[in-house]
Amino acid sequence: MEGFGATMRANVFRGPNDIKVEEVARPRASAGEAVIRITLTTICGTDLHILRGEYPVKAGLVIGHEPVGVIEELGEGLQGYEIGDRVLVGAITPCGQCHACLSAQWAQCGHGHGYEALGGWRFGNTINGAQAEYLLVPSAQANLAKIPDDLTDEQVVLLADIASTGFSGAESAKIKLGDTVVVFAQGPIGLCATAGAKLMGASFIIGVESDPVRMKMAKQMGADVVLDPKQTDVVAEVKRLTSGGADVAIEALGLQETFENALRCLRPGGTLSSLGVYSGKLALPYDAFAAGEPHRNPRSQTGDQADEKCRVTILRGATRA
Repeated sequence: MEGFGATMRANVFRGPNDIKVEEVARPRASAGEAVIRITLTTICGTDLHILRGEYPVKAGLVIGHEPVGVIEELGEGLQGYEIGDRVLVGAITPCGQCHACLSAQWAQCGHGHGYEALGGWRFGNTINGAQAEYLLVPSAQANLAKIPDDLTDEQVVLLADIASTGFSGAESAKIKLGDTVVVFAQGPIGLCATAGAKLMGASFIIGVESDPVRMKMAKQMGADVVLDPKQTDVVAEVKRLTSGGADVAIEALGLQETFENALRCLRPGGTLSSLGVYSGKLALPYDAFAAGEPHRNPRSQTGDQADEKCRVTILRGATRA
């Protein structure tokens, strides 16, 4: 392709606390693939886990999984797209054809076969990611979304992962009209979870956050009350406000403490939707967890486009103070 150089600049992981911009080979599109020129991307908390060595990836990998760009090259077999189209690509890039994808478990894509744990999350995990000048998009027919002309890159970049992960936290919790919901942490993903809970019909939403700016933003996104964990016994106050416990708790930070507090805030039989990426092992406190509904067992549930990379676990259970 005219003007298509052999190298590009990219943010490359070399080891814990060792990420640097380097010159690397520029990708080319094979059949079913596309190459996009990155016009905007961002940093996810998961990238920080990778940087600190808390989530293992191979040395030499280009990190990042939130791409917005312009189609530079199209492989054979793609329809409906042209060179120069502005596109958004999700953090999850399923093949669309394996058993997992056909069962709507896109995050567990088996790449043409059965299931693979976290198989849908590939950018910056198992293949080169979006913090680069160019990005190779696999299974491009299933993973490119055209951006309307009246939307800017800045307006859509959150949809690749942050907004979709937050919304999926509310969706996976199966929030019903009238439910009470508590959302732990009001960072970008937590704020989107709060908005998602509101859109799904929650009647009362409690945000948990200590940063004043985020506390204010949580109210704008739909929270009725925002509790500062530095000033309040959150578990006790949530139980008081909800007359015994919330129907749904969404954990959007990724700490053992917030996971446990989210679990303890639930009413018996409530639902915990966990979006956080936990460093090391996550312990399930037995004293705060029981069998829940007698005809159901505790279960893990993943698969929404943004359960994204792994991060939605649903626990149905009872709580004890």
